[in-house]
Amino acid sequence: MRPLEGMLVVSVEQAVAAPLCTARLADAGARVIKIERPEGDFARLYDQAARGESSYFTWLNHGKQSLVLDFKKPADAELLNRIIARADVFVQNLAPGAMVRAGFGSGQLRASHPKLVTCDISGYGEAPEVSHLKAYDLLVQAESGLIEISGGPGEPGRIGISLCDIGAGVTAYAAIVEALLLRERSGEGSALAISLFDVAAEWMSVPFIHELSGSGAPTRVGLHHPSIAPYGAYETSDGVKTILSIQNEREWRRLCDEVFLQADMALDERFLSNNLRVENRTALDQAILKVLEKIDVNEFRSRLRSAEIAHAGLNKVADLVQHPALRQRTVNNSVNEAVLLPAHPVRWQGMRNVAGGPVPKIGQHSAAIRAEFCGADE
Repeated sequence: MRPLEGMLVVSVEQAVAAPLCTARLADAGARVIKIERPEGDFARLYDQAARGESSYFTWLNHGKQSLVLDFKKPADAELLNRIIARADVFVQNLAPGAMVRAGFGSGQLRASHPKLVTCDISGYGEAPEVSHLKAYDLLVQAESGLIEISGGPGEPGRIGISLCDIGAGVTAYAAIVEALLLRERSGEGSALAISLFDVAAEWMSVPFIHELSGSGAPTRVGLHHPSIAPYGAYETSDGVKTILSIQNEREWRRLCDEVFLQADMALDERFLSNNLRVENRTALDQAILKVLEKIDVNEFRSRLRSAEIAHAGLNKVADLVQHPALRQRTVNNSVNEAVLLPAHPVRWQGMRNVAGGPVPKIGQHSAAIRAEFCGADE
C-alpha cells in the first residue's frame, strides 16, 4: 500500500512545476486527473527524445489520467465542479487570476469544500507589480540572481536544468503532504501558494546574507566554491579534471601530507585557515597545479582515496548513464514505447521500488471520467 492511495488530485497544469508536484503525488499512490486543453499541455511538444515523445512530459506525467475540457463552457465547468467536490487536492499553475475569473479560485473552492487542499503555483506571486510577468525557468533564474552567481568569471551561466520549476514542484509537493497531515488533525483543508521566485530567493539565502551583512555577494568562480578553498576542479598532467573538497583544517593537513606529499604547504602562512586560503586562492591554485602537473588522474585519485579526501570526477551525462550509483525505472510513453528514467529518489526500505504508470494520450480518459462523474445518460 502506498501512502496516498485512495486520494483524488485534480490539476489544471502545464509545463514543469505543477506536473512535477502531481507526479510525486501520483507516485505516492494518489489518483491524479490532469485537466488539459484540446491541444494538450504544451510540454508535450518540447522535444521528441523519449522515443518520439517529449522527455519533459514523459518524466512528469506518467501514471496520470488525462481529461480534456474547456471549463469556460458551462457543461465542462459543471463537470469540473463535480470532480473537485470529490477531490482531496486541487493544484493549478495558470497565470495568476485566471482560475478566479473562471470561478475556480482557491478561496471560491474552499468556501464550498472546506476539507479541500488547494495549491496555486505561480511565477512571482500575486502582487500586482509582478503577477503579470512571464515566469519561465530561465527568466526566474535571471531575476532571482541565480545566474549572476553561476558560471565562470568571464560569463554568467544558466543552471543546466529547469531548477526553479523543479524546486517549486518539489516544494509544492512537500507543502501539500503537510496540509494533508494537518487535515488529519484539524479536519480542515488549506490554501497554499508557492511561486518559483520565492523558492529561488530562499535558495539564495547565503549570497543574500553576504550581500546584506558581509562584504558583498560572491562573484562567479566557475568550478570553485566561493567560500571554501580548496574546493573545486583541478587538472592533472593528462588533462583530466577532478573536483576535490576540503571541509576542515584536519583534511587540509592530510591533503598536503598524503596527497601532495608536501606537508609544509599546510604551514604556509597564506594557507593557515579557510578564510586565508580563499583570500589567496590564486596562489593556492598555483601551488596545487604545480604538484598535479607531475602526476596523472589515476595516481591523484588513488592518493585522494587513500587519504579519504572527498573528490569526484567531472562527469558527462554519458557517464551518469553508466554510473554504479544510478538506479533506473521504466515507464511507457503514450504510444507504449518503453523509456528508461532515473528512479524515484526516495527508497522505502523493505518495499518494492515505485513503478511509473503509463503516460496518457491527450484526453485518453475523458470518456471514462465524464461517465464516472456525470453518469452515462449525460
